[in-house]
This record gives sequence, C-alpha cells and structure tokens, in this order.
Amino acid sequence: MSTELVRVPALIDAHALMDLRPAPDDTAADGPLLLDVRWTLAGADRDGYRAGHVPGAVFVDLDTELAEPPGDGGRHPLPGVERLTALVRRVGVVPGRTVVVYDGGAGAAAARAWWCLRWAGHADVRVLDGGLAAWVAAGGTLAMGDVPPRPAPDAVVVPGQMPVVDADAVLAGAAGALLDARAPERFRGATEPVDPVAGHIPGATSCPTTAVQRADGTYLEPAELRRVLDDALAGADDGSAGGDPGGGGGAATAYCGSGVTAAQLVLAAHEAGVELALFPGSWSEWIRDPSRPVATGP
Repeated sequence: MSTELVRVPALIDAHALMDLRPAPDDTAADGPLLLDVRWTLAGADRDGYRAGHVPGAVFVDLDTELAEPPGDGGRHPLPGVERLTALVRRVGVVPGRTVVVYDGGAGAAAARAWWCLRWAGHADVRVLDGGLAAWVAAGGTLAMGDVPPRPAPDAVVVPGQMPVVDADAVLAGAAGALLDARAPERFRGATEPVDPVAGHIPGATSCPTTAVQRADGTYLEPAELRRVLDDALAGADDGSAGGDPGGGGGAATAYCGSGVTAAQLVLAAHEAGVELALFPGSWSEWIRDPSRPVATGP
C-alpha cells in the first residue's frame, strides 16, 4: 500500500446508524452518505431499492460502478480510476464524510463497495452489519423511489490503498496463504453453478463467508473472527499454487469466484486486526488460462 489509511471500524449496527442520521426536522444537519448496493448474481437490484430503502440512501450499481466489464480479469474486474472517480463524484464522496454502505443482508455487495472505496483512498467507510434486513428488524423506516445524489464534481480518488495481488503473484507463491471464500462444495469442485471449471487454486484453504457470519448475516465479534481466520490460516499452505511449498512470503490473500465475496473475508480480517490482500480476478480469472493448475477435493 502506498499510504497507511486510518483504521476505523468496518461495521456499524442499525441502532448506531440511526443515531448518526439527523432527525427528520433537522435541515441543518449533515449525516452520513448512505449507499444502497443491493445485488445478486442476476445483477443489480434497483427494483428492490425503489420498492424500499433506508431513507436518504443513493443506489449504486455494482456491475457498472464497482467493476469493469467482464474479460481477462474475470467476471468482476476491479473498477479503474476513471470509473471510481465517476462514482465518487456522482454520489458525493468527500473527505471527512462518513459513508455507510449496505445491501440486502448477505453482505457481499456491501463489502465490495467498502473495499473499493477504501482502495480509492476514502478511510471512513462502514458496512451496515446485517444489511437492510437488520435495519428493518431494528425498527428502521423505509423510503420508496429514487434519491437524487448530491454530486461532488471535484472529488478525486487515490488508488492503491488496499493490498492486491494478481494471478502471477498467486502462481509464484508471492500471495502467501490463500483463503477461498466460496461455499465448501464449490471449493471441492463438487459443483460449480457459475464458472466453466470447478475446483480451487492448489494450496488454498476453504474459509467460506458463512464461517465469519451469523445466520442473520451479521458478522461475528472480533475475537471470534480472529479465531476463525487464525484456524483457517493455520491450515493453509504458504507455498505457490504451482505446488512449491516454501515459495510463499506475501501477505495472506482472499479470493472467491469473481472478487466480490472475498471482500467479506478482507472486511472480517480488518475487524479482527488481520490484514488480508485481495485477489480481485479470483477463480473466474484464474481459470481463463488453462496452463494454471486446478485442484479438487478437500
């Protein structure tokens, strides 16, 4: 990383968010910038947003604003500087303002937004723990329709503020221990509903996002997250994906199918005081080169 970002908590619960938001009749107050990033594998859920969202939240499209078009970099390549600059200017991400992102509750899309904005140099980004479902459960009201953003035409991004590794680094072992955030059956290669090749990167350890979250989509406490991650890293191979134990040496790295869900492991690690790099292209990039090795089984 080129600059050390201030470490702030990655998560905020629904009640704390209610306390941050200005009262409805307080026109002078300027609360956090709320971003709704609801998304599924079928695409951005703009219809769901319009049907009911946290009051004041602006919609962000993961596929078009938090990723480049699919290609050699996988299904969701990281957004470039131009794309991220357009986003922060459109929605009004300005220095010193807290940004709170949320999704429907699964957490992957919100974690991707958190990671991208942190990578782009905005330190104070929080994820609503448990997403919209947690907001509703806490008694939060919903608004309908679109919220027009307050643009910041001069906003800039400072890229490179989160650790990233590429496929070559993974192959050479420079990514360190690999944690695979996908469901265990996808890791084993027993099923693959999205990508054309099943399996995992050799030497990786399965650490599904369900291991760091409760059934309601909220994250475990930091001490529990640390235990889960320590256990996963203890069983990981620090060697290269080419099968050369001892060839590692980089920071531990998270990956998934296309770099979205893996951001949840990075977020969990952040809360636990552990640094994880992200392999943005993840499995969907890895398998585009048939010369890269593939493993199946546990």
